[in-house]
Amino acid sequence: MSAAKAPVYTNPYLLLTLTVLFWSGNMVLGRGIRADIPPLALAFWRWAIALGLTLPFAWPHRHQLPLLARGWKALLVLGLLGVGGYNTFAYLALQYTGATNAVLLNSFIPIATIAISWAFLGKRLRVAEGIGVLVSLAGAVTIVARGDPGVLAGLNLNVGDLWMLAAVVVWAIYTVGLAWRPSGVDPMLMLAALTVIGLAALAPAYAWEISQGRSISVHLGSLASLAYVGIFPGFLGYVFYNRGVAEVGANKASLFIHLMPVFGTLLSAIFLAEVPQWYHYVGIALIFSGIWMTTRKA
Repeated sequence: MSAAKAPVYTNPYLLLTLTVLFWSGNMVLGRGIRADIPPLALAFWRWAIALGLTLPFAWPHRHQLPLLARGWKALLVLGLLGVGGYNTFAYLALQYTGATNAVLLNSFIPIATIAISWAFLGKRLRVAEGIGVLVSLAGAVTIVARGDPGVLAGLNLNVGDLWMLAAVVVWAIYTVGLAWRPSGVDPMLMLAALTVIGLAALAPAYAWEISQGRSISVHLGSLASLAYVGIFPGFLGYVFYNRGVAEVGANKASLFIHLMPVFGTLLSAIFLAEVPQWYHYVGIALIFSGIWMTTRKA
């Protein structure tokens, strides 16, 4: 069923938009809750909750386990990168760098994805698609820089930014690597397998963090934060993103990452009563223009 004829709830562009909305909240929350939930704990429990939500949907498809076993190499890489790597690196980054730096660096995921797709899959963009990516990136940078190039000049890279750059590369490889996931496997069973692999990699790192005396400060806010990251960016975000990549391809799907500054602006206006400025409107217009140029049919 094509995206044009599909019901709205299966439209890949809607799923990708919702995914980025969930991830935008995750980025803000990861920065805000850093004093109460250490990064490895946040990553581990995020995926433990997501696995609990995935298993009831994956269990009826357990007869497909032989298909998973045949593609174990791709599953291992995807699980380590997409589940064990990206979010863990992002949470580590948010311990040391501000949300502005993190969102700006995160905006380079589409560029990294396109570069890797070109290098390893030989995929090319149409001229209009390439221009659309650059226009969308310009919009994201406009919002993050608040319309002032001096803001970008004043950003200093620190260890948190290096973690974020590592997260960007990891997610770009994961997105391209979805092309090699085992075929014929139900998406929920696939997500469950990836989550188990990621949790297996995170468990010793989480144990080390506990041994260093870092633990969760348990209160209603921290528990609600864990529930959010497990349900929305963890479970629903990955279900929607994997489906979106399968429908429209890695290059177009990754472009939606540029919506993160847009949703950050909207969330700030709704929950923090921050009034949008002129550069928000300019950036949003550029982002949507770039996405339209890249996703429209030739």
